[in-house]
Amino acid sequence: MLTETLLIIIITSFIQSIFGVGVLLFGTPLLMLLGYDFIQAVTILLPISVSINIIQIIKEFKSIDFTFYKKILIYTIPFVIIFLFIVTKIVINIGIIIGFFLLFVALKNFSTNINNMIDKMVRFEKSYFISMGIIHGLTNLGGSLLTAIIHSKNYDKQETRATVAVSYATFAVFQILTLLMTGHIQDFALSNIGIYLLTGITVFIFTERIVYMDLSAKNYSKSFATFLFLSGILLCVKYF
Repeated sequence: MLTETLLIIIITSFIQSIFGVGVLLFGTPLLMLLGYDFIQAVTILLPISVSINIIQIIKEFKSIDFTFYKKILIYTIPFVIIFLFIVTKIVINIGIIIGFFLLFVALKNFSTNINNMIDKMVRFEKSYFISMGIIHGLTNLGGSLLTAIIHSKNYDKQETRATVAVSYATFAVFQILTLLMTGHIQDFALSNIGIYLLTGITVFIFTERIVYMDLSAKNYSKSFATFLFLSGILLCVKYF
C-alpha cells in the first residue's frame, strides 16, 4: 500500500503545486479507495497540503486578496469545524452534486449565459461561503467550491494561486486543530507520514521550477478551467 499511497501523493501534490488545491480534494477519495478510513486519510494528507500551501503563501503573499480571505475566516471556517466534528460520527456523500457544479463552472468561458448565471450565483457570497464550509467539513471537497468561486473572480495567475493557497491552508489548519481537540487524530505509521510529507514538498519544488514558472497568465487560466472540468468529471464518475 505504501507504493500506491506515494503515487497518489505525487499526483495530487503536483496538482496542488500549480493550482493551490488538490491534495485533499483528490487524495481523500483515492486513499479511501485503497482502504484507509476518512480520519487516516486526512491524517496523511493534511500536513502535505498545509506545507505546500505555506510555501506558496510565502512566495506570493502580496498577491492574496485579503477581502476574500476575511470572508473565508468569518463565514466558512466555523462551519468547517462544526461539520468536521459531525462527520466523525456519520458519513455523507454529496460528491456527484459538486461534480456537476464544477462542470457547469468550468464552461463559463465558453458560454455567455453560463457566465451570467455564475455571476448572479456568487453575488450571494455569504450563503456560498457557508455552504463551502459545510461541504468541506463533511467531505473534504470544499476545495472544489473554493476554486470555482475564485475562477469566477478573473484574478491573474499569482492572485489566483495565492488566494486559493491561503484559504485552503486555513481549511487544513482548522481541520487539524479540530481533530486534535476531539481526539480523532490517529497516531499510526508516523515514519511513513514523514516520507509522504517529504515527497509532497519535493514534488512542489520540481513543479514550481519546471511547470508553474513557465505557464503564461492566459495558459494558466485555461489550465485552471480544465482542472475544474476534470475535477467535475472525476467526482461524477466516482459516484455513478
